[in-house]
Amino acid sequence: MNELEELGKQVFLGNDLAAWTKALLQFTVWFTVLPIAKSFVTGRLKKLPAEKSAAPLELVLALLKRTTRTFLIVVAAYLALRWLAVPEKLDRYITVFVLLILWLQLALWGTATVKFFVDRRMLLDSREVKDGAASLNILKFVGVAAVWVFAFLLLLANLGIDVTALIAGLGVGGIAVALAVQNILSDLLASLSIALDKPFKVGDFLVLGEEKGTVEYIGIKSTRLRSLNGEQIIMSNADLLGSRVHNFGRLYERRIAFQIGIVYETSRDKIEAVPGIMEKAIRAQDKTRFDRAHFASYGDFSLNYEAVFYVLDPAYNVYMDVQQAINLQIHEEFEKLGVEFAYPTSVQYNRPLPQRA
Repeated sequence: MNELEELGKQVFLGNDLAAWTKALLQFTVWFTVLPIAKSFVTGRLKKLPAEKSAAPLELVLALLKRTTRTFLIVVAAYLALRWLAVPEKLDRYITVFVLLILWLQLALWGTATVKFFVDRRMLLDSREVKDGAASLNILKFVGVAAVWVFAFLLLLANLGIDVTALIAGLGVGGIAVALAVQNILSDLLASLSIALDKPFKVGDFLVLGEEKGTVEYIGIKSTRLRSLNGEQIIMSNADLLGSRVHNFGRLYERRIAFQIGIVYETSRDKIEAVPGIMEKAIRAQDKTRFDRAHFASYGDFSLNYEAVFYVLDPAYNVYMDVQQAINLQIHEEFEKLGVEFAYPTSVQYNRPLPQRA
């Protein structure tokens, strides 16, 4: 018993055997508990049914995957060292090393968080159409870079280093770089705006002033349209967002107003029958909703009628097929009724001049 007491009182590197034993037990417990807890929670989250999976749980799983074994070892060792008397100089080195590992791990968690939300947005977008991926990848890169810069500055601050001058230098340098590449940054921010706000997507038909075409590609600096004539139109993202964009890709139904004219010589009963003929022709078509048909005005050479209806399919070819069918049916009904379409005409009257006496 005395030999055990003597052994327990022996000092190794400034600590007796009892302190070393407690520290070793503490390290063993934490080094065992932390990885087991990580593996248990990760396994449970992976086994959750898809319908019970939610963004917070998926984020927790992503953070656990980015938790390094080195971090767990350092945490276990740091907690164990609290039982030991450590020289001040060595303790300072240990603190610096622990802070380095801690902020490295926090940066990894921040990176995982940024990637999780950006990738989730890209996944949601890809269910509709795969576009804007380049812009979201740039957003991911900027977010990850910001996390690492922020973690680095906080690490320096925790180590007692004054980072005020460094932040000021980065600010001035950032302003100088921004001024030098302001056009590129403008297009980049516009690209991010398109990716996040999604005013249009690949496949949409756009009209921008005199330019019109189908969106083929949305890039970091420019967006490419394919015009109706076949050539490619390349527009910078900043110019594109600065324009008034007519997006026919978001057209759910198409409102159509069309006019026809008949000759002035038409009898009154036939004039009154024309709106009904137009309505009948419209209602006979599928994917249409009739609005109105009226004798609208007296023209220079015709009696003018106007009809309004909606095509319930946004496709332009569907609209043209419907309009063609309506025109043919109206023409057929006019032939049966004996109504003549008007066209620009002029009447010339010839009168003999009076003879001179």
